[in-house]
Amino acid sequence: MAHYLFNVGDRDAAEARLRAKLWGVGQDERHGDALAAGDLVLIHVAGPGGGLIGRAELASAVHAWSPSEAQAAADDAPSGVVLSDVERWQRTVPMATVVARVDPTGSNPLVQANARDGFQAAVVRLTAGEYEAAVAAGRAYQRRR
Repeated sequence: MAHYLFNVGDRDAAEARLRAKLWGVGQDERHGDALAAGDLVLIHVAGPGGGLIGRAELASAVHAWSPSEAQAAADDAPSGVVLSDVERWQRTVPMATVVARVDPTGSNPLVQANARDGFQAAVVRLTAGEYEAAVAAGRAYQRRR
């Protein structure tokens, strides 16, 4: 099992993909050929007011959409993955909250660069520790009032 972050620039698009349980991934997307059923993903919306909005498990590897999947998919990608066990968070978790949990000492240059500059790819590989820390931060943030 591997861990990834799916990065998208539009919140409405991300939410539509989560509802459909279909996430478009191009055949040439970095890490696309490595995605497999059972992998875990965080869902990130880029840009101002963005952050993590949930998590999911992959139910498939990247594949060309079947006709019914293409019709149901919330984007125009010709291929992608099927999502299962989707957990949509009610409150968007700011990256500062996640980074404080993932890299509390501020010593990981990659984490700090992504936090500062945003993710540069649609699919980003994470370590198991980064994924678990981000999920824990997200769930804790949901309980805050």
